[in-house]
Amino acid sequence: MSILIYAESAEGKFKKVAFELASYAKKVADAMGTSVTAVTINASNASELGKYGVSKVLQVTNEQLATFNAKGYASVIQQAAEKEGTSLVVLSSTTDSLYLAPLVAVSLKAGYASNVVALPVSTSPFQVKRTAFSNKAFNVTELTTTVKVIGLAKNSYGLNEDAVATSEEAFAPALDSSAFGVKVENVEKVTGKVTIADAEIVVSAGRGMKGPENWGMIEELAAVLGAATACSKPVSDIGWRPHSEHVGQTGKPVASNLYIAVGISGAIQHIAGINSSKVKVVINTDPEAPFFKVADYGIVGDAFDVVPKLIEKLKAFKAANA
Repeated sequence: MSILIYAESAEGKFKKVAFELASYAKKVADAMGTSVTAVTINASNASELGKYGVSKVLQVTNEQLATFNAKGYASVIQQAAEKEGTSLVVLSSTTDSLYLAPLVAVSLKAGYASNVVALPVSTSPFQVKRTAFSNKAFNVTELTTTVKVIGLAKNSYGLNEDAVATSEEAFAPALDSSAFGVKVENVEKVTGKVTIADAEIVVSAGRGMKGPENWGMIEELAAVLGAATACSKPVSDIGWRPHSEHVGQTGKPVASNLYIAVGISGAIQHIAGINSSKVKVVINTDPEAPFFKVADYGIVGDAFDVVPKLIEKLKAFKAANA
């Protein structure tokens, strides 16, 4: 009765969250005296999961699943869980898995705890620590169902290599054609850039940039840091940046290791959506901007003076340490 994880991938390559999920599940499995099984969909290099403690990989290869389909993917995970007789399914908190988790929980008649940020407080009874009230507080949730589903918050555990021998098994679950009644198209394509979902560093900007023509220095700062670019809701609403870059409570949630906010005042909805980021740096001309109250580091100054100097210093630092 191993712990089951869904190891997410994109274009055949595992996402960072897959390795974080494996690291977390291995630690829980050790506490429960069991092992970790992963189910993958159209992914290659399954052996990579073994570095992080996955003992068995169920590999699903199916062209119907080439594009994410919530019902189809949830059915795969459900059948994998039933095949392995698992009592604990661990999913991530990516956009895809947030769709999947409730479907998987219902199909397995399982209790579901989202936004889990730490190893279980107890495995018997099964209790987990979660964020609550838009990341402003924590609570401890107890799951009493036979099968349990938890969603691990992004960047809450990190990567921990714990290599084990890994077996690979082809898995061909039965797929109900009704799950594919709606055609799904992926319209967000990012080439050669770090995506917000996978980024450890995010550089975000707001109306303080004064116009879309000034975004070049934001993109340059992101390129130097190997970061993703993002923006506040007003910026995407007025068309300065694409809606795919809108982060916050009403946009994409961010839980990066470093979040840099340039020219963003810090509306409560924006802060709620990025509050899980570990280190927050704010650059703003207004010393009374609400964002400074939650920032780890703040710079009161004009972004058009501060950001170019920051880029220059970072480039010099990288060159000196190349």
